[in-house]
Amino acid sequence: MYNFYSDTQTMPTRAMRESILDAPTGDERHDGCPTTLALCDRVADLFGMEAAMFLPSGTMCNEIAIAVHCRPGDEVICTRDSHIIFAESGGPAALSGVMMQPIDGERGLMTVSQVENAIRPNSTFAPRSRLLIAEQTANLGGGTIWPLDQLNDVAAFAKDQGLMTHMDGARILNATVASGIAAREYGRGFDSAWIAFTKGLGCPVGAVLAGSHEFIKRAWLFKRRWGGAMRQTGVLTAMCLYALDHHVDRLAEDHALAASIAERLTDIPAIARVHPADTNIVLIDLVEDRPDARTALAHLMEQGVQVTVVGERRMRIVTHMDVDTVAADALVNAFAALS
Repeated sequence: MYNFYSDTQTMPTRAMRESILDAPTGDERHDGCPTTLALCDRVADLFGMEAAMFLPSGTMCNEIAIAVHCRPGDEVICTRDSHIIFAESGGPAALSGVMMQPIDGERGLMTVSQVENAIRPNSTFAPRSRLLIAEQTANLGGGTIWPLDQLNDVAAFAKDQGLMTHMDGARILNATVASGIAAREYGRGFDSAWIAFTKGLGCPVGAVLAGSHEFIKRAWLFKRRWGGAMRQTGVLTAMCLYALDHHVDRLAEDHALAASIAERLTDIPAIARVHPADTNIVLIDLVEDRPDARTALAHLMEQGVQVTVVGERRMRIVTHMDVDTVAADALVNAFAALS
């Protein structure tokens, strides 16, 4: 199976797994794991923030950040296609009792005027607008990279209005590799941010959430409340450190493959539109008089190709370390055979 379902399908390399063997480890809750401390320091420095904590997943990063920044009844501003809305099982409501104020952004991005319109007036009748969340890159926007000025302007406006700001930075290193702009530049308008190691970086477990010392101190409350410390985390964080040292620059290969796939899909009759591919995600829309996305997926699976259905006629293709030009050929040929 040629698996373009997501970059979460990336498998840890042998060298990554071997990096565990000599990694010093200890109880993370008592600052006893030097490998985990080293990873958290590197990610905090990457974002230009004071502190960081290791978590099993990016969803936990988002949900803990919301819990720290908000109180029950508050409202979170984000785009309608944000990960916290489409892929976190109603977590903000279930765990933190907050409301969502979704914005219909262009390719997953917001503008200052949209944020201004979304902020509630100060009233006892309305929830309190409390937190703005931006995704870098924007997943269902098609791996879109926020322009730095637009991102900074949106964050600065939100903070001027008294909101906290949080960045879902799951694929922020895809943005930095593609743009040449450092993560700390993208993150400088945000009170918290995180990076995933389980996507293009190839780790089996892990994300790191960064913020101020006070933010991380409170984040530990929710980490313990919702699952507890993980103790000898060096067996996981050693692989994350390996990824930072060896798998970041190679993200450019994923971007190049995605751009090639996007170009080759453009002339296929069953495809009405191929969206711009900024990084490693390609969105396509199927024509109206051909099979819908789920029917098309069944055909692709028969050809040994897996992608993601993200709408009635929309599909998502994600490149990563474990797909190559041979896999891309199979993907393009499978789409070309749609009828």
